[in-house]
Amino acid sequence: MALDSLGLRDQLFALPEQMLAASRRLDLTGDLPAHDDIANVLLLGTGAAGWVCDLLAAVAGPFMPVPVVVHKGFEPPSFVDSSTLVVAISASGASPETVASATTSVAAGGRLLAVTSGGPLGALADAQAAPTVFLPVAEEPIPTRARIGALAVPVLRSLEQAGLFPGASDWIASAVAQLRIRRDELTADGNAAVDLARSIQGTIPVVYGGGVAGAVAADRWKVQINQSAKSPAWTGSLPDVVHGEIAGWGQHGDITRQVMSLVLLRHDDESPEVVEQFEVVERWTEEVMAGVHTVQAAGDGALAQILDLGLFGDVVALELAERAGIDPGPTPTIASSPVVG
Repeated sequence: MALDSLGLRDQLFALPEQMLAASRRLDLTGDLPAHDDIANVLLLGTGAAGWVCDLLAAVAGPFMPVPVVVHKGFEPPSFVDSSTLVVAISASGASPETVASATTSVAAGGRLLAVTSGGPLGALADAQAAPTVFLPVAEEPIPTRARIGALAVPVLRSLEQAGLFPGASDWIASAVAQLRIRRDELTADGNAAVDLARSIQGTIPVVYGGGVAGAVAADRWKVQINQSAKSPAWTGSLPDVVHGEIAGWGQHGDITRQVMSLVLLRHDDESPEVVEQFEVVERWTEEVMAGVHTVQAAGDGALAQILDLGLFGDVVALELAERAGIDPGPTPTIASSPVVG
């Protein structure tokens, strides 16, 4: 039996049901601004909530009639005013960066939408009579990285209700369907994620994705390997990699091929140029890596494909943790930090 004190594996595999529950349960305390009163959207979050912000921007941003900006620091952008929908996401409600940026944004006139379980962010939303989605109380501790559905879906549905992202419910349904298919594959004996974990075990993974969607998926892989397997990992995204980082593989191949593996995350929305760049990257790195591996996304739409790649990476990280005899759930380095909320 693998060491898993928080039941992280079961929590991660429950993502499709978590998304369905969040979609059906959407109950805002307060009213959203009218469509015509919103000129831009600011997404605030850090850690796993920050990744959810990146996911939302990648999925909804290209289809929205107003700009979407992700911010993960203490001071929000100076453009925030009464026409800004400020979406603040913090499972604990105590993330210092998110609370600080939300507070400053509200003072500048921003219209707040909070997704939280309470804490200072919940208190700020209550004081502003701002629309808020309160996360359900969990019977057992759930790491925020296992609550991405509960954090993302209410925002997608809220954007749909505000008329900014029509069709969000269909995207959610497509993602749920694909996640169930992928889950069935990844719970079978000898599945592809187990094989990949076996191949990259003992090396430092470098994960490349294409375009915005691929970059978001790669970031999920990195953080899950960091937190579940307690191991380093790095990411890059195309096309940027071929304009800089690729030059770094020109030397020391005798070292890198012993300690580094490359994972290429592919999806259906890659431009023809990025497809060609992936072919070049694979040729240029195959002799300086312990192995070059490809994972192909499945599903209908960007939300489905990013989460599909993400779930695959979740399982790879869990398998790496199991092989190292590491408990994937707790992150004591982060939990003991005085600067993390």
